[in-house]
Amino acid sequence: MADQNILLAYRNICKNGGSKTPGTDGKTITDIQKLKIEKVIQTVRNKLNYYQPKKVRRVEILKDNGKTRPLGIPSIWDRLIQQCILQILEPICEAKFHERNNGFRPYRSTENAIAQCYMMAQIQHLHFVVDVDIVGFFDNIDHSKLIRQLWGLGIQDRKLIMIIKQMLKADILFNDVVITPETGTPQGGILSPLLANVVLNELDWWIASQWEIFKIKEGISGLEFPKTDADGNVYTVDRSQKWKKLRKTSNLKEMYIVRYADDFKIFCRDYKSAKKTMEATKKWLAENLHLLTSDEKSGITNLRKNYTTFLGIKFKVVPKGEKWVIKSHIADKSAKKVTQKLQDAWGDIKNPSNANDINRYIDRFNAMVVGMHNYYSMATHVCGDFSDIAFRAVGKANGMNHNGKFLPLEKHGEFTSLFLKDRYGKSKRCRWIKGRVIVPVSYVQHVHPKFKRRDVNKYIPKYTDNENCISFSVMKYMMENAELFPNLEMADNALSRYIAQKGKCAILHTELVIGDMRCLHIKHPKGERNDTYKNLILVSKDMARVITSADKEVLNTYLRELKLTTEMQDKINKLRGLRDLEPIQFKDYIGATN
Repeated sequence: MADQNILLAYRNICKNGGSKTPGTDGKTITDIQKLKIEKVIQTVRNKLNYYQPKKVRRVEILKDNGKTRPLGIPSIWDRLIQQCILQILEPICEAKFHERNNGFRPYRSTENAIAQCYMMAQIQHLHFVVDVDIVGFFDNIDHSKLIRQLWGLGIQDRKLIMIIKQMLKADILFNDVVITPETGTPQGGILSPLLANVVLNELDWWIASQWEIFKIKEGISGLEFPKTDADGNVYTVDRSQKWKKLRKTSNLKEMYIVRYADDFKIFCRDYKSAKKTMEATKKWLAENLHLLTSDEKSGITNLRKNYTTFLGIKFKVVPKGEKWVIKSHIADKSAKKVTQKLQDAWGDIKNPSNANDINRYIDRFNAMVVGMHNYYSMATHVCGDFSDIAFRAVGKANGMNHNGKFLPLEKHGEFTSLFLKDRYGKSKRCRWIKGRVIVPVSYVQHVHPKFKRRDVNKYIPKYTDNENCISFSVMKYMMENAELFPNLEMADNALSRYIAQKGKCAILHTELVIGDMRCLHIKHPKGERNDTYKNLILVSKDMARVITSADKEVLNTYLRELKLTTEMQDKINKLRGLRDLEPIQFKDYIGATN
């Protein structure tokens, strides 16, 4: 396995908050960060020579309905290996996945899935929705079938297939009992979402083959016309003429699938087609994927009469003139869950356990409200929904009681966050506590959910404007020469710093190039190393000497060549002060000021 793939896997795992959750061996990502880069690479390769995964720690997570969901936590080394394999498999699988598979894929989200549902109901007038609930999907995936599907997608390296088999068969430790799984893939594993998409990819294309991409015989007019952009690139295929012909000349059932993980909707033209589609889908899942379905949770919804719920949004169609348009709300269960979370967060603000914690509680409440607004703004009636939630969770909020001391809300104040000011500054519902703004729960507007842009692809590099000096050759050099850093953590964070600084020196704002770039600690370590992202900075080679040198001759040599503004001088002296070096009197050096 390539060194760069292992280092990239490490970078991706560090972004994941779950990397600090221990597996059965009790180790987390911090244990890997302490190792030399060569040691990490060699350990991964040694494990892959004869791969035997450690036991998976299983925990139970409480669901909204009171039941529990099993969550599998592999050891940190197994997670690192899974991430390495994911980075190999994902580009291959992405090319074979269906357009309306939206779950656990790069640059795809629940917003894309909801946008597709709205289009089906409002634009294509498909008002009968089939729901088929798969019973215990992640726990009942057939291992043999999954391996055959991977082989069919083009993953035909036998050693890689054997490693995946070992991952699927890894023992599970639950309440001191060891279980050897015969089916399923543990939720919580890094590779599990991709494998789940591989399993249901066959369903996506089977549904599409029934109508959407149904092949008609030669000689029958009903052609597919490619649509191109201004540059002549094909971005979609116009099948409308073919579908129009099929509606007139065939008895085929018109159907389209929209899927997110194991939750999917099938849109049909009429009830008769929907009924046949539901029964055929249940039978196909049982015979081809060996998955059972729930009759109680499966059904057909007429959107002209009733709501259907998908990804926390419930929607239907209502008449508007001669058309049917989407009407959507926050789903009932989701609204109840949101209300309870806001009630708890507001309760902490009203009665903090410690007066010093009030700022932390306000930050948490504001972040929670902004996140909820971002997600549920897909609902057309989100404003009314949140007005009701605000009344239930917060009340009129004329004043609050903090440990028996009356502390009223103020109607006027200053915004300390530009983001909150831009978004909520026009609202008259904003209130302040000790100068800290409280984001109004009911101040939100509907935003049309967006489709995924077809020209955005994770695996195709995009070049940006001239203001961005990021060089792919510099990034490649940093990844291939990670051993130049003392440990993996610093190598990873230095690369992150390069990207964050847009390829420019943090002081001079000039382009950083190979050979003229240094990574410095902001606060120089005097004992234990601190190689965290926040403590690193990238500067040019000459600037590094200015920041770290106490020799006046050295300073004079380099400062004569530099033109520094007052802001740059202040930054340099601040960094020198953190190293216990004397500040530079720039007026004593010719050419140091501009």
